[in-house]
Amino acid sequence: MKNNPLFKFFALMLLLSAMPVFSYSAELVNSGLAPAITNDQQYNRAIHIMAMLLVGFGFLMVFVRKYGRSALTATFLLVSVCLPVYMMISSNGSGMNDTDVRRLILAEFCGASLLIAAGAVLGRLKMQQYLLLGLLFVPCYMFNEWIVLNGGLGLIRQGGVLDTGGSIVIHAFGAIFGLGVALTMTTKQEFEKTIESDSVSDRYSMLGSMILWIFWPSFCAALVSPEQMPATVVNVILALCGSTITTYIVSVSLRKKASIADIANAALAGGVAIGSACANATHSEAMIIGVLAGALSTFGFAVIQSKQQKWMKLIDTCGVTNLHGLPGLMGGIAVLPIVAALDIRQQLLGIVITIVLAFSSGMIVGKILPIMGRKTEAYEDADEFLDAVE
Repeated sequence: MKNNPLFKFFALMLLLSAMPVFSYSAELVNSGLAPAITNDQQYNRAIHIMAMLLVGFGFLMVFVRKYGRSALTATFLLVSVCLPVYMMISSNGSGMNDTDVRRLILAEFCGASLLIAAGAVLGRLKMQQYLLLGLLFVPCYMFNEWIVLNGGLGLIRQGGVLDTGGSIVIHAFGAIFGLGVALTMTTKQEFEKTIESDSVSDRYSMLGSMILWIFWPSFCAALVSPEQMPATVVNVILALCGSTITTYIVSVSLRKKASIADIANAALAGGVAIGSACANATHSEAMIIGVLAGALSTFGFAVIQSKQQKWMKLIDTCGVTNLHGLPGLMGGIAVLPIVAALDIRQQLLGIVITIVLAFSSGMIVGKILPIMGRKTEAYEDADEFLDAVE
């Protein structure tokens, strides 16, 4: 085959066609156009994250049987409120510039945290209340982000907290904020009402979970340097593989049969927990973090959630405590033995500040939202959508 003249001809043509590409890439870097390449790469990741927000989170939350239309619409509205509000607040007023894509990604991170928070009270808000939740959440999130990551108020030096993929400031903050809202809003009637699902809603929820799984590497690698990107992507995938396998094993061990709710949710815990260390961990460490996160999250759904409802007197509709809260905090702590030069005091202080700000601001927002009234029937589309029949 290799001695075939036709094969040699095509091989030569392939080699010659590749040479200008390498030369062109080098010329781009040497000419100072590398930032343009970075912007293009970040744009691609930004679109991946948008797919996570709208399709991934949206369909993950349609597991409530009679609330599918509302869950998808609420997701649409929350993202549409969050992105422009975040970008307007963070803008320096100079208009379009080369940091716009980066600011969009940061706004999408905020959107992810907002959807996590909304998951705690999913099905129990009127559609207008979701809009108000988004407007109130964004400045709270940005205030915590400013303090923990950007050295605001001088409590933590800038760069003192390592949280590349947002285990702390995105996942833990959103989950704990949502718990604060749920704590102040859950009524006795809601506490007594069963959250129903069926085979169809569970399948759509699995679809959302798989979409999140696919694009999670882009989420964590969205703002890392080009040199760190390959290792970050592999670490996230390995962590997700670890949590997925462990979720099935632990779910069967605790429940005797696998729970689709565990598979759709806890399988993602590896992506949550690897966030802080995604650019610094070895592949083995990433896999271990994923395995531990999957076990912790599944245990949370199978054991902790029912006890939490009785102890805290609240309903966490989507179980964000177990998917985002506990694995997020675990991820913020897991980075300590991985990065030797990390300031342990600063990292732990960042976690504590996030917990306090998230829970306190969530409780305040939970007091404000009922001003707009209460949803007539929890977990029902019918009171807000035309022709919403079962």
